[in-house]
Amino acid sequence: MRTVLLIIAPEGFQDHELAGTRKSLEDAGFQVILGSTRVGPCTGKFGSTEQATVALENCQVEDYDRIGFIGGPGAESLIDDAAAHALARATITAGKPLGAICIAPLILAKAGVLKGKRAAVWDSRGEQIAEIERHGATFSGEDVTVDGLIVTGNGPGAASRFGKVFAELEPARQ
Repeated sequence: MRTVLLIIAPEGFQDHELAGTRKSLEDAGFQVILGSTRVGPCTGKFGSTEQATVALENCQVEDYDRIGFIGGPGAESLIDDAAAHALARATITAGKPLGAICIAPLILAKAGVLKGKRAAVWDSRGEQIAEIERHGATFSGEDVTVDGLIVTGNGPGAASRFGKVFAELEPARQ
């Protein structure tokens, strides 16, 4: 079975983004594994509880077919996280699809994998757009954007489509 690792914040992940993304991936035949900065219960912005079964620092790209980051206010804690950056870079190096939705594209931008890429991002008063552009990305203005092996989405309303597009991306031929 194909597997996808979705990284969520331990507190404040976006419940609707996770639900929509996960459903689309499962509908496409993926087993979804949740990771976070720690193993155990994680609480969403709207109160849902999910179990992370792998800690970010222990994630191995070779164990998954693709890796994605879910947004929400808690995802801000991952924007400068070295383990998250390393995982994003390793996913691209391995030629596997990489995804991020809401503010999570900022994680990819800070990891350096959006340089020269088009990307979607949730934006508050121009701050997130400016940040991804500062790291070399071009803001697409779309709900969901694909550039190579990277798919980005702009928020909860795009979650189902983001998950569907993420599921359809083919890994690079090695």
